[in-house]
Amino acid sequence: MNSAPASDPRQAGPLVLGIESSCDETGVGIVRGTTLLSNTVSSSMDEHVRFGGVIPEIASRAHLDAFVPTLQESLRTAGVTLEDVDAIAVTSGPGLAGALMVGVCAAKALALASGKPLYAINHLVAHVGVGLLDMPENRLPEKRLPENRLPENLGALLVSGGHTEILRIRSITDDVELLGSTIDDAAGEAYDKVARLLGLGYPGGPAIDKIARTGNPKAIRFPRGLSQPKYMGTAEEPGPHRYDWSFSGLKTAVARCVEQFEARGEEVPVADIAAAFQEAVVDIITSKAVLACRENGITELLLGGGVAANSRLRELTGQRCRSAGITLHVPPLQLCTDNGAMVAALGAQLVMAGIAPSGVAFAPDSSLPVTTVSV
Repeated sequence: MNSAPASDPRQAGPLVLGIESSCDETGVGIVRGTTLLSNTVSSSMDEHVRFGGVIPEIASRAHLDAFVPTLQESLRTAGVTLEDVDAIAVTSGPGLAGALMVGVCAAKALALASGKPLYAINHLVAHVGVGLLDMPENRLPEKRLPENRLPENLGALLVSGGHTEILRIRSITDDVELLGSTIDDAAGEAYDKVARLLGLGYPGGPAIDKIARTGNPKAIRFPRGLSQPKYMGTAEEPGPHRYDWSFSGLKTAVARCVEQFEARGEEVPVADIAAAFQEAVVDIITSKAVLACRENGITELLLGGGVAANSRLRELTGQRCRSAGITLHVPPLQLCTDNGAMVAALGAQLVMAGIAPSGVAFAPDSSLPVTTVSV
């Protein structure tokens, strides 16, 4: 379990407690307005390593075990009590059904016991909300959103284990448009599967990112899915997948490459394959994201999601955004992965916008569309 240090709780704005349990992280965060007070996360990742991926039943049980101590630690770090809280926000989707249920039930119990309003929010849009938080890492000119407000012409590139999407954000509270997404594996899923093929273990993202630094990304040319003209079309006549991604073919190409080396009795060049695979992923992600921004009038882009911690993705996205005249915003590393602070941040925006609470009659939705900000 790790917890961010408290900031001054006297800052203006609603005091919101956020609960995140969509996958294998139990997160509780507390914000006042746009000021981060605490961000406590308990991960069950170590329990999934031997299976090579997240096991839903294990994740759900881990959330049950971790929730109360995580909540207590977050309140202690923030220097507040549950009675001080103005509202509670919880991830209602998308995510693993059982894991979502644990967080939602806990949030409903807290709301009923304390009489606090409850907001059921979208996990993916919450990744955008972290860009509004005022914390030291966000104060660099190239990272901080101006005056803690979402600028006009804002887009978001979300890259995680379950989602790869490009969004247009007209209003973070009620107007989010999906421009493109993966049609099969998400980028994070592809990383995990390729890491397993290369014997690098789980989670695959950090393992591939690390070993790729010692490999040659040009040693092998892997395919860039949905990049052919029949899928892309033109700006005047867009193809069916102009802003979409596909990573299943890339995963298969890596598998065939490994098989060919093994069939010849040669040593598999793991570092080169990892580097070439990673380059293929970040190349197609960044090129399509920038294309979507340029053709839809997006001049500022926020990069979020767990894979946003990948060093090569951050580097290439920055390079291509600068070349295209797009301002890139990247949250601190600890806020890229799933956490309660992002849920609280979006909850605070809903409160300040006067959006009505969700109440306690809602149910978690494992496939909640990104266009639904709150339930």
